[in-house]
Amino acid sequence: MSQTKCTVVVTGIGATTPLGGDVASTWEGLVAGRSGVGPLEQDWAEQLSVRIAAQIAVEPTEIIPRPQARRLDRSAQFALVAAQEAWKDAGFTDKAGPDPSVDPDRLGAVVASGIGGVTTLLGQYDVLRERGARRVSPHTVPMLMPNSPAANVGLCVNARAGVHTPVSACASGAEAIGYAIEMIRTGRADVVIAGGTEAAIHPLPIAAFGNMMAMSKRNDDPQTASRPFDVDRNGFVLGEGAGLLVLESEEHARARGARIYAEAVGQGISADSHDIVQPEPGGNGIAHALENLLQNTDVDPAEIAHVNAHATSTPAGDVAELKALRKVFGDHVDHMTVSGTKSMTGHLLGGAGGIESVTCVQVLRHRLAPPTINLDRLDPEANADVVGAEPRPLRDGPLTVLNDSFGFGGHNVVLALRSYEGE
Repeated sequence: MSQTKCTVVVTGIGATTPLGGDVASTWEGLVAGRSGVGPLEQDWAEQLSVRIAAQIAVEPTEIIPRPQARRLDRSAQFALVAAQEAWKDAGFTDKAGPDPSVDPDRLGAVVASGIGGVTTLLGQYDVLRERGARRVSPHTVPMLMPNSPAANVGLCVNARAGVHTPVSACASGAEAIGYAIEMIRTGRADVVIAGGTEAAIHPLPIAAFGNMMAMSKRNDDPQTASRPFDVDRNGFVLGEGAGLLVLESEEHARARGARIYAEAVGQGISADSHDIVQPEPGGNGIAHALENLLQNTDVDPAEIAHVNAHATSTPAGDVAELKALRKVFGDHVDHMTVSGTKSMTGHLLGGAGGIESVTCVQVLRHRLAPPTINLDRLDPEANADVVGAEPRPLRDGPLTVLNDSFGFGGHNVVLALRSYEGE
């Protein structure tokens, strides 16, 4: 099946985030401008320079049976929660599981994580040191491996067309969705469940990020700590959770009478080749990803109405992203709204591209751009129409939205979704 003839659509969405345990509550929190960031009250946080994070709103053990949850790292637990919601939302079985309307040989799963089962790895190492080798869980390796979320989601829905885990730091979730689109476009699958998940709220990652000076240390006022594009931004806030989409070929979705939320137009990808952690300051690598998107899709810059920016609230990254948009799209940027939703969810690392793609689907559904909270003073170098404290209605007519995701190592992924104009 040629890429030019196959339209890929979104038929289901699922999420569990610091704002809510599902898509509806997460979207409600975003539109309301509610922060999911709070103090870390665990005893281990007392020793850290960073004592805030955006922790999950609903524990996965409230949804997944505890015997099953004990055999899963939190990253896989989050992925299963989001998968169950997305699968049901797409009109398949009530809970994630085999569905007679899908040929398992034509069903795939691509679920990414930037860090993987770090809490399992570190937790079981503590068991080894403190209680001995015999007490280490036999489930440790299947729990900690980075492909565990994808494998468990794939097992749950009986996916046999391929189960994949692209790892590209904070671009991982977006890259997973881009890979899924290609699986369908190239004819390898009819349906793919895809997105990202992360569960890294643990003293070691937080201490390491803090010592890199990458995280905000506004411990006294957690809800204002994540402030994309603000002149006083001083680092990101770590979040956790998952966001997944069900993607299908338009032909398959229409044949089964599925509700179609949006068209998944495609991806643009590039690498900075600049530094292992610092973004290329001129935004040139990001610009190359945007150009790649335009070269490989039929995206019309004039129809791009909204950009869900990567915007982690770091001094260098936020401005570089806007420079790239201006470099590629020129004056068209003046007609695009830009939102930094990490101001509310925190930064979900490899899960960010997943939940923010779910957000982009909601933006298209409701024709509403979410706010960027804590934006008290816009950086003078932020040359774009950044949505402030109140959500912004979008224009009528066909709409395209972009989801930007960038990761350590210089990974750049831009996803495009479009309002569905089919019958």
